[in-house]
Amino acid sequence: MLNLLKKLLDTKNIDGYIIPKNDEFFSEYSFPNRLKLISNFSGSAGLAIILKDKNFLFVDGRYTLQASIESGKNFEIFEIPKITPFNVLKKKEHKLTLGFDPKLFTEKSLKSNFRDSCNLMPINNNLIDEIFNLKKNFKTREFYCLSETVAGEKINSKINKLTSILKKKKIQNIFISAPENCAWLLNIRGFDNPNSPIPNCQIILNNKNIYFFSNLKKIKKIKKSIKLKH
Repeated sequence: MLNLLKKLLDTKNIDGYIIPKNDEFFSEYSFPNRLKLISNFSGSAGLAIILKDKNFLFVDGRYTLQASIESGKNFEIFEIPKITPFNVLKKKEHKLTLGFDPKLFTEKSLKSNFRDSCNLMPINNNLIDEIFNLKKNFKTREFYCLSETVAGEKINSKINKLTSILKKKKIQNIFISAPENCAWLLNIRGFDNPNSPIPNCQIILNNKNIYFFSNLKKIKKIKKSIKLKH
């Protein structure tokens, strides 16, 4: 699979590609685990850089031995923060252009890891997804609502508490980016992660509407119970 990814580099006019452990919801238990698919590294945190002639894997001190066993055959392993991508890439004779999926990174993480060591090029279509055809092979499962008995508090009660705080602070809208917070507020769960029922979604809420961001196929059941704009 590494060879297939390297072939894609030329088609995208880039020198390399960056693969983090997290997904677009920044979950520790991300699924699909793109980093494991391309590197065989199964730890909970890490970052890979695939170049045309070399492969780098950056992990913290918990995983250096594990990374060497799982990925050492094809990757050069570095322990962060002792050595960062910046430290490795700045030694190159010329600035490389590295592609990345903009959904998987924050501006802060890109700056702290790479600084001015390379040119970063956002690529909206994730190259790992293309290689493994993940969109076609990934089975979508719908979210579901918890009963009020199980959840312990009604949805309207939670929303009223939140909107009351927003009103006091004179805030018109709140963006809830963490799926676990969305799960609590709306009493919903899902099947998006291998070790947790947290549903991958995000919300913008105000005193009139709930704007729900997720795969539309997942909300067929819950939108009957919750008035959503999607």
